[in-house]
Amino acid sequence: MKRLFFLDNLRWVTVLLVLFYHVFYNFNALGVFGGIGGFADHQWQDIFCALLNPWFMTLLFVVAGASSRYALRSRTPREFRRERTRKLLVPSTLGLFVFGWILGLLNSHAAAATLPEGIPLFVKYLIAVLSGTGPLWFIQDLFLFSLLLLVVRRVADAERVDGWLSKLREWGVTLLMIGFFGVLWWASQSQIDNPTVAQGLLNLYRPIYYFVAFLCGYYIFSSERVHTFLAARAWVLIVAAVVAAVGFGTEFYGRDYTAPEAVEGLLCNLFCWSMTLAMMGAFKRWGDTTSPFADYMTRSSFGLYIVHMTVCTGICLVLKASGLPVWAVYVLALVVTYVGSVVLWEVLRRVPVVRWCVFGIDKSKGERR
Repeated sequence: MKRLFFLDNLRWVTVLLVLFYHVFYNFNALGVFGGIGGFADHQWQDIFCALLNPWFMTLLFVVAGASSRYALRSRTPREFRRERTRKLLVPSTLGLFVFGWILGLLNSHAAAATLPEGIPLFVKYLIAVLSGTGPLWFIQDLFLFSLLLLVVRRVADAERVDGWLSKLREWGVTLLMIGFFGVLWWASQSQIDNPTVAQGLLNLYRPIYYFVAFLCGYYIFSSERVHTFLAARAWVLIVAAVVAAVGFGTEFYGRDYTAPEAVEGLLCNLFCWSMTLAMMGAFKRWGDTTSPFADYMTRSSFGLYIVHMTVCTGICLVLKASGLPVWAVYVLALVVTYVGSVVLWEVLRRVPVVRWCVFGIDKSKGERR
């Protein structure tokens, strides 16, 4: 089948937004868990975090679900399971021991955490490994969802759903979009107030919510009928997303945008869903092409996602203590995060064994995108 370049482009553009977000997240002054800390009690630039966080990971799971549909058309379930094990489970487990522990050390330094004296070096290393998951929660979720998908698809056949979708009229697709918004809003009602450490991880991983988004991608957003519907209404969806962004940004300006009252709220979910639809529609309409740069980013975005937080946290720690003007700190942090992530990815992917552990790359079998 014809490759859907707009999904490729949507994925790597969203990953670049993740890198942008994490620079501002590291310096946030809103009380969001993690990060290094802000430069003042109130910072106007924190609005960038609030305008990205509610939707970009949801969109990544939707795109991952749609991509899984296409992957299973050219792979047997056994091949799909083996490939997902190598590309998702290996980097999010063995990769922590090879590379992720560095982020664990940086996180400990950022939190000013100190360990009792006399702890063996190996124990300190294990603590760093456990603290270095960072953005890998996404691929840990994705691996679990991929396994669950192999069970779900036995009950609900995607081709049958696709045939049903192709017969829907305009109003039918509209009602479907409204219906799935309701399902996602329901799934978002699982955040825990005043969580313990374990409950905080559950708030981060949000398995029910993101699994619903993943299944939306697999069954709904892999449909050509839905692609055409969204592309034809791209401008309307963009306007709706901008209105929702203004509403959410105004409501939660200067507040913790990850708090349960924000994440579970109608406004946050409307913003998330309208941005998801707008991005899908816009990229289908104007971004269904490729280029040498887009092709490179398609091949590299997964690796950039894995390594970027180590680069970002490291440079943010250095710059926070540098005494430079705030604007210079942000500019340098953004430049180093983007450029440094590309350089680190290009170096590590060429190192045998390391590339398998950190990125799941097996040169002997080739890489299918």
